[in-house]
Order: sequence, then C-alpha cells, then structure tokens
Amino acid sequence: MTPLENFWLIISKPDNIPIVFMIILVGFSTYLSFAEGGRNDKLIEQGRKDQILRRMQE
Repeated sequence: MTPLENFWLIISKPDNIPIVFMIILVGFSTYLSFAEGGRNDKLIEQGRKDQILRRMQE
C-alpha cells in the first residue's frame, strides 16, 4: 500500500471527514482574511483610508 492510499484511508473514515472539512474551511478563511488585509493596506498606502469602511459595508 502506498503512502497516498494509506492517507486516503485515514481521512475518508466517517469520523475524520468533519475534521478534514474544518481544516479546509480554516485555510480558506485565513486566505480571505490575509487577502482583505492586503487590499486594506494598499488603500492606506494610497491615502484612501476612508474607502476601507465603505468597502466593508458593501
């Protein structure tokens, strides 16, 4: 059995599926947070700090 097959057997067990899904959601949320923070930093550098709140309210 290859390591990939063994890994798949572990993560596909019914009690591990919610944990795998949660790890994916945490990674996606972290990516979105850092992307939004980067956009806000660019707006601050450009002197358009007032647009941050407007973008958040959209």
